[in-house]
Amino acid sequence: MKIRKNIPLIDQHDKYGFWGGKFGGNYVPETLKKPIEDLASNFSKLRKNKSFTKKKNYYFKNYVGAPTRFIKLNNLSRNLNGAQIWAKVVSDANGGAHKIYNAVVHALICKYMGKKYIVGDTGAGYAGKMLSMAAKKFGLKCKIFMGAKDIKRQKPNCDAIRKNGAEIVPVFTGSQTLVDAVSECMRYWVSNCDTTHMCVGSTVGPNIFVKICGYSTSQISKELKFQLINTFKKIPKKIKLINCVGGGSSAYGFWSEFIDYPKSQIELIGVEAGGPKNSKLHAAPLTHNAKLGILHGAASYVCQNKEGQIKETDSISAGLDYPGVSPIHCFLKDTRRARYTSVTDEDALKAYKIVRKFENLNPSLEPSHAFAEAIKIAPKLSKDTIIIVNSCGDAIKDRDILKKFNL
Repeated sequence: MKIRKNIPLIDQHDKYGFWGGKFGGNYVPETLKKPIEDLASNFSKLRKNKSFTKKKNYYFKNYVGAPTRFIKLNNLSRNLNGAQIWAKVVSDANGGAHKIYNAVVHALICKYMGKKYIVGDTGAGYAGKMLSMAAKKFGLKCKIFMGAKDIKRQKPNCDAIRKNGAEIVPVFTGSQTLVDAVSECMRYWVSNCDTTHMCVGSTVGPNIFVKICGYSTSQISKELKFQLINTFKKIPKKIKLINCVGGGSSAYGFWSEFIDYPKSQIELIGVEAGGPKNSKLHAAPLTHNAKLGILHGAASYVCQNKEGQIKETDSISAGLDYPGVSPIHCFLKDTRRARYTSVTDEDALKAYKIVRKFENLNPSLEPSHAFAEAIKIAPKLSKDTIIIVNSCGDAIKDRDILKKFNL
């Protein structure tokens, strides 16, 4: 099982949609096979369509606000007295997070397919907020499925979704979080796929949704590669790219252009949600060597109980509070191209506090997990090592949570 060079990882699957022969696939009901085949066929054509690519690039630049900043965190670096710490400030993007790239591409696909309705799932509220923005921009009717628990803890993004004219459909089943929102969204699409397009908010689900999301967020690493060369005149010899991992869309986007580089030059570090200290609940299937399971139409490592049922997760970060992970990340773990670890709620909050103290950044709780890992390892590394953290979301959505901790 190897990663092939010079081919985007989203395309390195077999004819059945599996990466490495076992991750991904299309575990869907018979009623969804034709809509998924149609979507896959359309996307394959649109990727090669010059008009579509031109429109995508136009909206990325003039609506999303690409490129986002690449900055050195001088104060934090000096305080830790080790590796240089930099940030790709993807939260500069319109709406405050990386989810806008995927939302824009899905909205364009929806228009090209002649559909007027679009639906999506959300946990932290960012995928839903961005999809509602894109729907409004392109004149589409929009529904967002969201767990009732997440609606309560992510009120700012819910307010924004409604302001953009989209309907939030609360999900009261299961843990009332992202996993249940995705399930309900897929059920709705089964019954309405003739008129409605579905946007999966991360690199999860049936093969085609992994590909579309990965194709969209790869913009992040394309920008970063150019910015690295512009800043250092070449790609530096010692880089560590650190990204939070829930479903895994921002991490894949952040790493996409660098996967072909040797691990000795560019290390990829994914940080999952370790949950509260002294709790057995977490959202870190890769860190805890979870078993292979089927979730939302794809095979991946999934948090499961002894009977093989999906296990409840817990994280202060709604965007990482998901029992599965992208098949892409499972493949990267098994090929040892990426290293995965986890950070507790408490350490993520501590990292948020440290970053706010030293820098003019306001990272959401998701990238705060990545900053925690950077803060942990930086003092142990040489000053010619460059750590880059993807600050993929701002903390506006987390204001009510942060207030509880006087942050």
